[in-house]
Amino acid sequence: MGPWLDSVTGWLTANPEWLGLAVFIVACVECLAIAGIIVPGTVLLFAIAVMAGSGALTLGETLLLGFLGGLLGDGVSYLLGRRFHQNIRRLPLLRSHPEWMNGAESYFHRYGIVSLLVGRFIGPLRPMLPMVAGMCDMPLPRFIGVSLLAGAGWAVAYLLPGWATGAALRLPLPEGFWPQAAIVAVGLTALLGLSINASLRRQPRATLLIGALSLALLLAVFIGYPYMNAFDQGINALIQEHRSSAVDMGAVLVTVIGNFRTQFFAATLICVLLFVARQWRGMIFFGGVTLFTALVNTATKYFFARGRPDVLLEPLTTYSMPSGHSSGAFACFVALAIMAGREQPQRMRVTWVLLGSLLAVTVAMSRVYLGVHWPTDIMAGALLAISVNAFALALSQRYMPMPALPQKVWWLILPAAAALYGFFVLVHLSGELLRYTY
Repeated sequence: MGPWLDSVTGWLTANPEWLGLAVFIVACVECLAIAGIIVPGTVLLFAIAVMAGSGALTLGETLLLGFLGGLLGDGVSYLLGRRFHQNIRRLPLLRSHPEWMNGAESYFHRYGIVSLLVGRFIGPLRPMLPMVAGMCDMPLPRFIGVSLLAGAGWAVAYLLPGWATGAALRLPLPEGFWPQAAIVAVGLTALLGLSINASLRRQPRATLLIGALSLALLLAVFIGYPYMNAFDQGINALIQEHRSSAVDMGAVLVTVIGNFRTQFFAATLICVLLFVARQWRGMIFFGGVTLFTALVNTATKYFFARGRPDVLLEPLTTYSMPSGHSSGAFACFVALAIMAGREQPQRMRVTWVLLGSLLAVTVAMSRVYLGVHWPTDIMAGALLAISVNAFALALSQRYMPMPALPQKVWWLILPAAAALYGFFVLVHLSGELLRYTY
């Protein structure tokens, strides 16, 4: 793998005009049936994204090419399954490794559409599930809709870290940035790795361990943020250097989802629906997590009284740490993810939480992009909400075990929450349009 990767990256370094095509092809292969398992595309995709971030491609171009390449891989895999059905098992590689097809087929039959959303982020399943969907004659419009949604999240999760690394290497960043960034990366990676390992191995008191680790990191951020100026300033400079008007509008719309008013109405709506459906334990868990997180966030915000970055033309007068958008998004989406994973296999539970965290990260990062919060602000908000979720789940498991929500309840919660978020986004768009017109 090493010499082969070096030769590919070396050639692309000498011929940067081919980087865009390389992003597209590697993303396609990574999502292509069978090939995505054989070819180590994740490592190559990260290396190419680093090169793209060094100035060869903008972030928007990189994400778009990766998104389109992934869609092509999905589409080809789906058409292969739809064309050959069970006969595709006769291919030499699938005859030698029947577990590839059997695992994906079992996963698809068990979780249906959700398997395409969640499985997109699970390496061995990602290239096989679209082919299985075609084999099972999943309607094409439904497959396209799910693939568009999953592909967008996948492109961000797999390409943004590499592109940001390349962009950071190119810019003159404050002295001390890289050591501080390394400390942050090691801390967050340790939390993520230990949490996933403890959960998958079903270690006793794994939830308490996750809560304790999150709380320890949160305290470290509270104590150490005055000494992390180089990290905060460096990330801020990196993001502001690559802002564009098109992404600005998207970031504004995303940040509307995390506004206090939006999150308050969303949490209230979900609690009301759980009450109507007589899901008392789910209502207590979700309502308790969101309410307690909001109260602690407000108290600590006024305790630290930290100022905001000097990016906005009209600086906000409220305090910055911890980020209310970050803590609110993580409290809401992670709590929903925990509830979605009840009574499911441990791997599926972990995947749900990771997907919920990905949605929350999108909201949190919009605040840093817009220059409203420092990176350590959103880290503090996220760690606060994760700690509350973990300890609340531990208490629930001990004193009031929470059953899985019936599917009909999710068909109440998800469309209603999506409609509410969409309403607030449309209200904001209408206000901006009126202001622009007059």
